[in-house]
Amino acid sequence: MKIRRLDHLVLTVRDIETTVAFYTNVLGMGCVTFADRRRALSFGDQKINLHSADDPITPHAAHPMPGSADICLISAEPIADVIKSFQLAGVAIEEGPVQRRGALGSLRSVYIRDPDGNLVEVSTYQPLVA
Repeated sequence: MKIRRLDHLVLTVRDIETTVAFYTNVLGMGCVTFADRRRALSFGDQKINLHSADDPITPHAAHPMPGSADICLISAEPIADVIKSFQLAGVAIEEGPVQRRGALGSLRSVYIRDPDGNLVEVSTYQPLVA
């Protein structure tokens, strides 16, 4: 077997509408509705499906719990613009900007928390230095 890419992941959340508002207003994601009124956040070629903590969709993780995720998102904008966007939205930066290592190389990252307390790293790849 050879895995090609991540298609989607699931966040278990306390309130789907609050989560949708945060990710669409603060992070610029889209929101899609599918199946039986299920909700997902869309960006690029990926999506984040949302499950309510009160009624998780089966099958689900062994212990679905709001606030247990730690994800890294890659921004199309420079990290300075990301920071300005967070400041304008009143979103506290927990850490950063800091250097990190991503799947494809060096990252410049800032960390925030979503409404459930999930850690969200927003990063930009650094150009290769010759």
